[in-house]
Amino acid sequence: MISVTEDRFRLAQAFTISRGTKTEAHVLTARVTRGGATGWGECVPYARYKETPDSVRAQIEALPNGLTREGLQSALPAGAARNAVDCALWDLEAKLAGQRVWTVAGLPRPSSLDTAFTLSLAPPETMRLAAAANAHRPILKIKLGTPDDMPRLEAVRAGAPRCRIIVDANEGWTPEVYTDLAPHLVRLGVELVEQPLPSGRDDMLAEIPHPVPVCADESCFDRASLAGLMGKYDVVNLKLDKTGGLTEGLLTRDLARQMGFRVMVGCMVGSSLAMAPAVLLAQGAEWTDLDGPLLLSEDRAHPLQYDAAGVHPPEANLWG
Repeated sequence: MISVTEDRFRLAQAFTISRGTKTEAHVLTARVTRGGATGWGECVPYARYKETPDSVRAQIEALPNGLTREGLQSALPAGAARNAVDCALWDLEAKLAGQRVWTVAGLPRPSSLDTAFTLSLAPPETMRLAAAANAHRPILKIKLGTPDDMPRLEAVRAGAPRCRIIVDANEGWTPEVYTDLAPHLVRLGVELVEQPLPSGRDDMLAEIPHPVPVCADESCFDRASLAGLMGKYDVVNLKLDKTGGLTEGLLTRDLARQMGFRVMVGCMVGSSLAMAPAVLLAQGAEWTDLDGPLLLSEDRAHPLQYDAAGVHPPEANLWG
């Protein structure tokens, strides 16, 4: 039996990117019950990809009972609905086998990972204070994407002079803005730029120098999307809500590496249940951005552990 519920988790503070502001994580939780066990998984419907909670719920509720993970890959397209059910089926397989999910998947035992911590888009002084308050973290990710981002960059670097920094423009720049900012990104020690130009209008990236590696986010989904990124991007950001689950995520990660891309594993703003399978996907990635639970004021029972060693693999009573 497959069921789905909607859950909301309050954020610790309002979270702003170039496309808008949210104060809660609105997620869907899929549960698959079979053989006396229940597996679960979480997804975040994302309006950028024309998803709503209602549309994703309808996709999940239309699935037949008894569906296998292999059958799911063709039953639904890549996206949030398939992600929630795919991760629930992985969890179910592990529970029925009495093993951890990485053993079922034939993967090495996962280890803890340094993760980026995201600073919401805000006025420069607010971002400087946020950077200073989080200067103990190994990596800060800065949400940008406006024509006036230079003061924000300077402010964050002033607030956290020794942190590694990555920048996410969320499709908010033009080629001219990116070209103007590029030398300053180098000067300020930025090590990665996510999606500077809009998806579908990013061909100029094949012509513009990349003094800092450029990462595809909104332009990258699953294996089928990788060929179109060649020559434009250096790195791909894999998110389970885009790949449509851990099954396709692992295949996309492996193919991306074979094609010469470096890998980042990111997330939508969700709970520890959404991050748990992504920790498996992020093993060996050059950048990990699984800070969703750190942005919440409430989380699932048995949440992921975050400490000086980074984000730890999930305990069995959470997932997998």
